[in-house]
Amino acid sequence: MGQTQKKIALVTGAGSGIGRASALALMKAGFFVVLTGRRVEPLQQTLDQGVAEGGEGLAVPADVSEPESVEALFGRIRNECGRLDLLFNNAGVGAPAVTMDELDVQVWKRTVDINLTGTFLCAREAFRLMKEQQPRGGRIINNGSISAHSPRPLSIAYTATKHAITGLTKSVSLDGRAYDIACGQIDIGNAETPLTKNTSKGRLQPDGSTRPEATMDVSHVANAVVHMASLPLDVNVQFMTVMASKMPFLGRG
Repeated sequence: MGQTQKKIALVTGAGSGIGRASALALMKAGFFVVLTGRRVEPLQQTLDQGVAEGGEGLAVPADVSEPESVEALFGRIRNECGRLDLLFNNAGVGAPAVTMDELDVQVWKRTVDINLTGTFLCAREAFRLMKEQQPRGGRIINNGSISAHSPRPLSIAYTATKHAITGLTKSVSLDGRAYDIACGQIDIGNAETPLTKNTSKGRLQPDGSTRPEATMDVSHVANAVVHMASLPLDVNVQFMTVMASKMPFLGRG
């Protein structure tokens, strides 16, 4: 691609859901967006849609849980884009809704590897690049979750990783000050994506019942990401919660 005058953004998990919506919104807002995820076809579908709407981007498959894969991804960004202005650390997975004594250790490790270690690996490489590039600095946005504040029943692996993301966000935000690297977190509740397709039909509640919950269009999340991404580096949204107004959160449990 060579150098571009546009700001360069990287969106992980860009093949579907929040990642796809955010990548498309960032392209529409004028960013050149590098899209990554494990599967080529969904990434290409996102890119094709963005280009058809006048955007620019690059699809680079990668597994965020693998250090070598992340290093290769950032090597492509460095070589083909020259810099990175924004990382949206979005990639994540859930885990089966079981009590902790029934949770397979390999499922726990996979959830930690993708949700937490993957976020760290991408933030680590972004930090290194943003620290060295000229002009120096950039922004990292981590996808937390409502579960970073209040867990759902039977969600120990997912909840633990999202609580850890909050600590990671605070540390990166603090350590990035000296290098003009801003870091914030967006906590999302009940956005309509393939992962939440059954929410309106019924979700398990703390009292053991299953009840429908309100949802919101994923475009509201994408618009919030664009807002955070478009701020000058001397302004930061440290934490933002975007949620369906009537979903159970405050007072949950």
